[in-house]
Amino acid sequence: MNKQTYFDHAATSPMHPEVIQVMTQAMTEHYGNASSIHQIGRESKGMLEEARVVFAKSIHAEPKEIILTSGGTESDNTAIMGTARKFKSKGKHIISTAVEHPAVREPLLSLEKEGYVITFLPVNEEGFITADQVEEALREDTILVSIIYGNNEVGTIQPIEDIGQMLANQDRKILFHTDAVQAYGTEKIDVKKQHIDMLSVSSHKINGPKGIGFLYVNKDMPIPSMMLGGEQENKKRAGTENIPAILGFQKAVELRQAQQDELRQEYKGLKHLAVQTLEEKGINYTVNGSLENSLPHILSLHLPGVPAERLLIHLDLATIAVSIGSACSAGNVDPSHVLTALYGEHHPAISETIRISFGLGNNEEGIHYLIDNIEKAIAFLS
Repeated sequence: MNKQTYFDHAATSPMHPEVIQVMTQAMTEHYGNASSIHQIGRESKGMLEEARVVFAKSIHAEPKEIILTSGGTESDNTAIMGTARKFKSKGKHIISTAVEHPAVREPLLSLEKEGYVITFLPVNEEGFITADQVEEALREDTILVSIIYGNNEVGTIQPIEDIGQMLANQDRKILFHTDAVQAYGTEKIDVKKQHIDMLSVSSHKINGPKGIGFLYVNKDMPIPSMMLGGEQENKKRAGTENIPAILGFQKAVELRQAQQDELRQEYKGLKHLAVQTLEEKGINYTVNGSLENSLPHILSLHLPGVPAERLLIHLDLATIAVSIGSACSAGNVDPSHVLTALYGEHHPAISETIRISFGLGNNEEGIHYLIDNIEKAIAFLS
């Protein structure tokens, strides 16, 4: 399988060649522990802090507000569990949505078992909630609102700034967290303007290495560390820093920031080409979520009458990679909670949906190859 026919970038993305080059050099030359006080340790520390500046600038934050983590899951867990532990004396009510990534949903369900009250807001058929819904759900004991920025399955972009502004206008502080793992790199994020208190990011979604990410935490809203041990990350996340991965992540962010507008238009073009080609071939389909108000690199398609798992197998035999849901739910036989939230439990789309996601290596030729093979697979399966 080559990058041209890899359409599962929302699950993970191939590392950019320049990222690999940076990491290879780092593993060869920059092996010092950033906590060591000798020269080679200080060099690693200096590079670490330079990377932190890049991460902070990408979301208009301050460097000291960036906590390096192992990725989106740790960032989400730290934000949610940390807030719950620190502010439980003020309340045990948390607001989220019915379409969150498992890295948010599962910690919330765990807290529910501990006596916290979780409000999972319903979404409309395109996967949206409104700031009014959040405001109506607020209670005297609400301590946290956690809303996904851009959905990982259908791409729906939530009104994050509207929600942040509404929460900022409240007469008491309610922390606002967003899982921006899918949105980071394509959407322009300004945590101060959008009144975001915590934001989760993962490197491997933007052509960086796996196992590295960051959590932005507003300096005025400190939460406890979930990783105890040394005093790394200003005592906010213990553990020896992975310098090669951090430098690779930094390079991926620099590349993405420099090309963000161009890539956004490129992915939107590929998405519209895919839909146009489906139309031209007369293939029956429906877009799950919204075609326009969604992440440019995610296209969720309901193909009526076509079992998604069987279609995926046919495409895989043609060396095409797509998905039938969140990669983080691999092996789970339960239906997609996202599609269930959109349509209800028994809608055909739940078992007849594939997710196509675009990224490095995709082009128009690959799109035509993809749709041609979808057409062939449908003819075979009909």
